[in-house]
Amino acid sequence: MNRRDWIIKSGLTGTGLLFLNNSIKAIHLTFSQSKSEFTKADFGPEFKWGVAAASYQTEGAWNVDGKSESNWDHFSRIHGKIERGESADTTTDFYHRFAEDIELIKKMNFKVFRFSLSWPRIIPNGTGEVNRNGLGFYHKVIDKCISENIEPWVMIYHWDMPQVLETQGGWANRQIIGWFSEFVEVVTREYANKVKNWMVINEQLSYTGMGYMQGHFAPGRKNLNAFMKSVHYSVLCNAEGGRIIRKNVPGANIGTAFVTSWIEPVDYQKKNIEAAKRLDALINRLFIEPTLGLGYPEDTLPILKKMRNLFEPGDEERMAFDFDFIGVQYYFRTIAKRSMIPGVRANQVPASKRGVPASELDVEIYPDGLYSILKKFSKYSGIKNIIVTENGTCVVDKLENGEVHDQVRIAYFKDHLAALLKAKDEGVNVNGYLVWSLTDNFEWDKGFRTRFGLVYVDFNTLKRTIKDSGLWFKAFLK
Repeated sequence: MNRRDWIIKSGLTGTGLLFLNNSIKAIHLTFSQSKSEFTKADFGPEFKWGVAAASYQTEGAWNVDGKSESNWDHFSRIHGKIERGESADTTTDFYHRFAEDIELIKKMNFKVFRFSLSWPRIIPNGTGEVNRNGLGFYHKVIDKCISENIEPWVMIYHWDMPQVLETQGGWANRQIIGWFSEFVEVVTREYANKVKNWMVINEQLSYTGMGYMQGHFAPGRKNLNAFMKSVHYSVLCNAEGGRIIRKNVPGANIGTAFVTSWIEPVDYQKKNIEAAKRLDALINRLFIEPTLGLGYPEDTLPILKKMRNLFEPGDEERMAFDFDFIGVQYYFRTIAKRSMIPGVRANQVPASKRGVPASELDVEIYPDGLYSILKKFSKYSGIKNIIVTENGTCVVDKLENGEVHDQVRIAYFKDHLAALLKAKDEGVNVNGYLVWSLTDNFEWDKGFRTRFGLVYVDFNTLKRTIKDSGLWFKAFLK
């Protein structure tokens, strides 16, 4: 068996990947060349075009109108946790400027706005008394969307939890199932008559892995047992949230969103091929498979067998829910190599060490990976519909004479949309694309250094300026 056949048999091949002389030469199939010109019409009349944002990253007003401290408010004040010591106390001030931002969405010709609900703004103590000011704020956001002919897509949880619950263990406490269910009950009953598109949880792996295992995100813990608990309880909450929405919102379109990455081994050696499989199980399979009733990928990651110690009667059945759509969130390709990291025994090779196109976060810009991920997820028979619910990149943006010429970001979107269209043309049931993100904002542990927005924000004056990428979408979606 030659080297390429070995990789093909492993099932981890990527588009245009050749293995030569003990090294990888990545040949990018440029989708924009295979279909040099495409239009909005090529995606079909029912295809959803939108932008996404998150409450903690944009709202600010961290202690206004009855909102309590969130886990991220708390985490950002711990010295050394945020790159430059910044916080999202004000960030883009969406709380007071939401009308302006929604008008910018309309100006760029998007028809969907995905935003999240701040749990500490709505139920400050985590459970119990509801803050009417918090509920009222999202009524205003939803009403503004509807008045501008923009569909509000609500993400129920995008990482900001009341700190009072985090002090009790947060996602590593099984009581989170009850706490979270109460939150979902409140918001679905409140907005059922106005909102039909709902998403339960954003990127479970990000806040469980980065928050409870690696310590880079709130709450900053580094504990394998806490990580395992947070994974299992998050899976149960995701499915229970879906069931509550189904009960409370007639005719709801219900989804959830998973982080993904296209995984390939650093070379043809068996140890690295197996490492790539394990990393794929962690990143791409850990949450989607139990959601589909397939259980955890213990076959590839044996350490997950320990998760069964957390099971209570009925858990296996309660882990699954029949979602109307699955949100795929793709940003980069991951090159894997074997390592001594406990459990997964795999690590990724940084883009900077491979000399490949990369974003400011040192992750590879690889549009082929979106095509491959869409094809991979389409093979799950339980997935009825796919929406790309996040895709975007951070580059160094400069405001010059009232303009931001972000041509690298425009190229990124063109290549990724071409990749998506190729998958769609080949029969993948992908029916929407949401840009991350509407505006520059607080990028978690990186603070304000990295910018993802279609709209430039001057964080001193909070003035908004549509970048060239936003103007590109405006013309494309006209």
